[in-house]
Amino acid sequence: MTVSIVDDKSVRHILIDRPERMNAVDKDTLHNVSDAVQSAGEDPAVRVIVLSGTGRAFCAGGDLDVEDPLSVENTASTSDAASRCITTITRVSRPVVAAVRGPAVGVGVSLALAADLTVVRSDAFFSMPFTSIGLMPDGGATALVAASAGRAISMRMSLLGERLSAQEAERAGLVAAVYERDVFESELEELTTRLSGISLDSIIETKRAINEASLRELGNAFARERDGQIRLTTRDDFRSAILAFTAKRSRPESATNARSGNVDR
Repeated sequence: MTVSIVDDKSVRHILIDRPERMNAVDKDTLHNVSDAVQSAGEDPAVRVIVLSGTGRAFCAGGDLDVEDPLSVENTASTSDAASRCITTITRVSRPVVAAVRGPAVGVGVSLALAADLTVVRSDAFFSMPFTSIGLMPDGGATALVAASAGRAISMRMSLLGERLSAQEAERAGLVAAVYERDVFESELEELTTRLSGISLDSIIETKRAINEASLRELGNAFARERDGQIRLTTRDDFRSAILAFTAKRSRPESATNARSGNVDR
C-alpha cells in the first residue's frame, strides 16, 4: 500500500507512504488517500484527521516515473485523481490537519492547503515548479494558493516556481502555524487534542461555510487545470523535460536525482 493509517485515540493519521520517492504521488496513491480520508469521515470513533507523509518529505509532487508520462490519458486520469482527493479533503465531515514535515512540492502544495489547518515544521518548504517542465499547477492549486495567500503569492509560486520557506509561508498567510523541530510533535498533539474536544457538529457547519465562501472557484479550477494540463502534455516543452528526466534517471546517480522533487509535478 502507498498509504499508511495510524489511529491515536480519536485522531486518525493518514500518511502518504512512499519514502523512497519522497512521497511523490501517482493516481493510485491519490485514490488511496481519498479512500482513507472518506473512510475516516464515516468512522464515528474518528474526530480529527491528520494528513502527513513518511520519511523526510510531506509530498514531492506528482510522480513522473510512471509507465507513460507523455500519455494524455495518464495526464487526465491523474488530474481526475488529484481533483477527487482534494475535494474529499475539503468536504469530509471531520477537521483535517496537514502536518507538513519537509518539502511540499507540486500537487503536494494542494494536498497541504486543502486541509482545514496546515501546520508546518520549521525546516519545510513549499514549491510549485510546474512551469520549469512546461506544465501548469493542478490539484486545485490555482484556487487554493490564491484563496490562502492572495494573487501575488500565487503568481510568484506558479509562474516563477519560487520556493517559500516555512517562515515565508506563515508570513504570507499560506499556513496556520510553523513550529520548530523540537516542539512540532507536541504542538501537533496539542492541536489535535483541542480539535477533538470541540463540538463536531459546529466544526462541520463552520468548515462547510468557510470553504463555500473561500473556495467557490475550486470546481472550476479543477476543470481549467485539467484542460490546460492535457494541452501542455502534448507540447514540446514538456516532452523535452520528460526526455531529460528519463536520461538523468538512467545515469548511476539517478536514484538521488529521481527523488529530488525538482522534476515532480
